[in-house]
Amino acid sequence: MTRTAEFPDLQRGLVAILRGLRPDEALAVGRVVFEAGIEAIEVPLNSPDPFDSIAALVRDLPKSALLGAGTVLTGQDVDRLNEAGGRLLVSPNIDDDVMRRAAHHGMVTMPGVFTPTEAFRAIELGASALKFFPASVLGPKGIAGIKAVLPRDMRLGAVGGVSDKDFADYAKVGVSVFGLGSSLYSAGMSAAEVGRRAQAAVAAYDTVFGKGKA
Repeated sequence: MTRTAEFPDLQRGLVAILRGLRPDEALAVGRVVFEAGIEAIEVPLNSPDPFDSIAALVRDLPKSALLGAGTVLTGQDVDRLNEAGGRLLVSPNIDDDVMRRAAHHGMVTMPGVFTPTEAFRAIELGASALKFFPASVLGPKGIAGIKAVLPRDMRLGAVGGVSDKDFADYAKVGVSVFGLGSSLYSAGMSAAEVGRRAQAAVAAYDTVFGKGKA
């Protein structure tokens, strides 16, 4: 099995989940998120015209930005994401066809897992990082229990019911990547408000992990 791309060396392990983002607001929101210090941005595919938003972000933001889609469920979606220029693929589940197409396109992948069986299947399919989802149900203790049997170098992410207030607890069990959804952005929120929330999340991350590479 061909591996998907390695998880990149970001300044911070933060992924902005912009569910509900519209193409006409993508640039304003994407810019304030990136300028705050969050380099990875996903537009879930159950947003309005998500591929248009992704393509706009790819054109506008620096090449160092890691841009892509969330809620990717089919191989066709993976191909459309590639056409839009996205490099990051996040899914709520682990799907063989999605992972194979992502590997074909050399994408960075974070498939959703909840059990050891799913985690090892994701690793077998070449996942760049594991997305424990919904993390708020597992909690740090649940993730720690699964982490004990995983490869030590596997990058772990927590997504779902996670905010900047939870960074310290998850960091203690080895989680270094966090997907921020409603705590960062909700449909219709102004770019100014998103920017303030992004800055607060970055400050909280730096307090827990220190400044520098994730």
